[in-house]
Amino acid sequence: MKIKKFIWPIRVYYEDTDAGGVVFYANYLKFFERARTEMLRAMGYEQDELIANEGIIFVVRSVQVDYLSPARFNELMEVSAEVTLAKKASLIFAQLITRGSDVLCKSQIRIACLDAKTMHPKAIPENLLELLKNEH
Repeated sequence: MKIKKFIWPIRVYYEDTDAGGVVFYANYLKFFERARTEMLRAMGYEQDELIANEGIIFVVRSVQVDYLSPARFNELMEVSAEVTLAKKASLIFAQLITRGSDVLCKSQIRIACLDAKTMHPKAIPENLLELLKNEH
């Protein structure tokens, strides 16, 4: 299933917050990761099966994050994931965390596809790459 922009709901748990009662900055990266994983799952791909069947893993190559407004305990947010560039062995995701119409955090995350054994770049399987390509 081709997905242009994936949205995943996330609730803030107590463990996600810091001493100030807001989401600890590094936890936003976890939220982004979960949305990308759930996007793959919604497309019919499980990461453990990609390792076993295709011999590939996806790793974060770089992250650019802007923290715009804090999230607090028990708030319901939405995390989006959208592939803005799909190349042979890498992807760029634009991701947002929103609460209603408020953008709390935005990011650009570069993902590399690696051979699970050698940890060297490896082409994304063609059928998956076609699903991930963003049609404009």
